Amino acid sequence: MGPHPAVAAIRLAVRRALHDILSGHHTPHAQHAALLPGPTTPGESSPLVLVACSGGADSMALASALAFEAPKLGLRAGGVTVDHGLQPGSDLRADEVVLRLTELGLAPVESIAVTVGREGGPEAAARDARYAALDAAAERHGAAAVLLGHTRDDQAETVLLGLARGSGIRSLSGMAAVSGADGRYRRPFLQLDRQTARKACMVQSLPVWDDPHNADPAYTRSRLRHEGLPALEKALGKGVVEALARTAQLSRDDADALDTWARQAEASVRDAAGLLECAKLYALPPAVRRRILRSAAIEAGAPAGSLFARHIEEVDRLITGWRGQGAINLPGRVVAQRQGGRLVIRQG
Repeated sequence: MGPHPAVAAIRLAVRRALHDILSGHHTPHAQHAALLPGPTTPGESSPLVLVACSGGADSMALASALAFEAPKLGLRAGGVTVDHGLQPGSDLRADEVVLRLTELGLAPVESIAVTVGREGGPEAAARDARYAALDAAAERHGAAAVLLGHTRDDQAETVLLGLARGSGIRSLSGMAAVSGADGRYRRPFLQLDRQTARKACMVQSLPVWDDPHNADPAYTRSRLRHEGLPALEKALGKGVVEALARTAQLSRDDADALDTWARQAEASVRDAAGLLECAKLYALPPAVRRRILRSAAIEAGAPAGSLFARHIEEVDRLITGWRGQGAINLPGRVVAQRQGGRLVIRQG
């Protein structure tokens, strides 16, 4: 008899992610392991894959599947838990997670304590601190990838948050299955629901921790999870989560195509000196033109995380609604202004 369907589902998702990692990891050992029909024994030179684990059901299910699948492909598997220090006893909780990951056979395993700032709100600040810690761990251990336990439910919540912000199709595309520098971050569970991960933990007798912040109405995502999505399902029927996740993928495909178009078009709208020509920009579709403007602003020094749709719309009006208006101030002390039929974006 094979494993429980939930366990089989999480293992298959992780196996696919590991095969993708191996196909892009061009070391002789990785190429050899990818061709072997059966299990191999990971050595010190084998590629390392880390799992980011909070101790919750999603990431514990991910850790267990990684521990099972990685050795079969000749990969080393390790784990990292991040202690945000936002709750009493968080350090003890992190120690428990380290113990659980070690019992699964993962190595290396470590806990990283971080200081969470305030910029962008508590959720964004915690996320920034967490990813900085994961980046540092991946660099320190030379990891080929870091697996994240985001599920289809998380994806649906992300799409709704993007919709509420009104920040465009890229925001509606949610989380990518592969992201980060050189594709460092992998999200194998984006096609699986949260209940599958929880069921997999239950049938494997894996202890899990339910973060009280996930049920705290002070957090936007928590309110969306416990109030917003259930209200939508009550009004629209079951299938809302699946539909939102499908919307994310369709939006991502569209956004990727528009980004490619914008990159290819950018050279054609610059003059010999490299300045953007307003008449040529005006001739482009708005979605393409605004991507070029955003890219130019970021290149000039505007922080991407602080550059919102309203900023780009103001710059766009220098092209589409030119009435002699003055310069537009952007984040990062960047200024955009129209001069002699050219759009100049530079540090002010």
